[in-house]
Amino acid sequence: MNTLLISTYDLGRQPFGLASPAAWLEREGVAVRCLDLAREPLDPAAVLAADLIAFYLPMHTATRLARHIIPRVRALRPDAHLCAYGLYAPMNEAWLRRLGVRTILGGEFEGALVSLARALASERAPGTPDKGSRACTLGAATQVSFERLDFQTPSRQGLPELHRYAQLRIGDETRVTGSTEASRGCRHLCRHCPIPPVYGGRFRIVPRAVVLEDIRRQVQAGARHITFGDPDFFNGIGHALPIVEALHREHPRLSYDVTIKIEHLLAQRDRLTTLRDTGCAFVTSAVESVDDAVLERLAKGHTRADFHAVAAHMRAIGLTLQPTFVAFTPWTSLAGYRELLREIAALDLVGQVSPVQLAIRLLIPGGSLLLDLDEVRTLVAPFDEEALVYPWRHPDPRVDELQGVLGRMVAEASARGESWKEIFARAWSLAGLPESEAPRELVAAGVGEPRAPVPYLTEPWYC
Repeated sequence: MNTLLISTYDLGRQPFGLASPAAWLEREGVAVRCLDLAREPLDPAAVLAADLIAFYLPMHTATRLARHIIPRVRALRPDAHLCAYGLYAPMNEAWLRRLGVRTILGGEFEGALVSLARALASERAPGTPDKGSRACTLGAATQVSFERLDFQTPSRQGLPELHRYAQLRIGDETRVTGSTEASRGCRHLCRHCPIPPVYGGRFRIVPRAVVLEDIRRQVQAGARHITFGDPDFFNGIGHALPIVEALHREHPRLSYDVTIKIEHLLAQRDRLTTLRDTGCAFVTSAVESVDDAVLERLAKGHTRADFHAVAAHMRAIGLTLQPTFVAFTPWTSLAGYRELLREIAALDLVGQVSPVQLAIRLLIPGGSLLLDLDEVRTLVAPFDEEALVYPWRHPDPRVDELQGVLGRMVAEASARGESWKEIFARAWSLAGLPESEAPRELVAAGVGEPRAPVPYLTEPWYC
């Protein structure tokens, strides 16, 4: 049984979603090849050699990219069993089946992939009666598992080297960056997030020994920084903090970054110095909006005032916050967008907000909890299988026009290598805010006290 695991995109990281199931399959004696198409081309020979081909779909971008790859793979190897797994697989079941995907796995997928490989190997074994008959029924229903798995240390040998992935930048210094996961799923039910429709408020932890061994191997491969890909690192704080404390004892010069909700940063504010003191370079937090009415619709669990409190506390203790935003929603007015920019400037976060965050538009994918809101159901158009979303238009066309202009500006300015502050200044102007109100750092180079460089990843967090 030859298995091919394919990732199309995973935020510029070496995909945990390939390395983890690869370890499980190799333990079963399955021959596994991994392809990360974000860093290497599709290999026709690998496709032709595979009996089971599984696509890892953890996010919207990865799924849209897969729509072009799955037909190519199916044409090359029409008798292979195609599988899709990850968050966006069960959310797009009908569409994936029309593309020829037979098995769809969500939640904790490693054990299910092993079971699928076993079943296919059994059906394809020489002398098996009615060879292929049971294989035809595999994947007849989408399987979403929340089993508590006995995680294996990820197998990363078959993936591109770490230096080919996103790196940490701190001023003029660049650090080779690895990634891992200490948990999956999330205990929260934010309406716009793709995790709740699958996990329903559940989360699962990866044992500490597995996480630390995964990091140890990546350090041996050259990593000097680690990104924790957990949707919320503080879902299980009693699990998370001992991991970074042990990590720091073993690798005192290794830095890392994590993602944590504003709600948790506020509730656990007295424990944030542990992150700072164990090498945390920055904390990403999905602030999403500074409008309390929008935050309530998104069920974020925090308010504008909470964001202010967290930003002030983290600055006071010397821990970098990198907020992310859904800058454009059906409830965002032109005045509201200008207020967002003013808030970022007033909180002295201009150099800590990745430019892409200034132009992100709300996505409403299949299965989104936003569809539970009557006002959203009446707003959206029928599901668009090209974009894999329910399209929506803002009641004020000027808002959509601004979002489009900002999106193009951010892409072009980033490609030219402009700084985050320069791009923010462009957004300030495009939003119609007067230069007279702009922070001095946006209009006068060299003004203000010098500050230590803000750490960031070369491929910014996206969706």
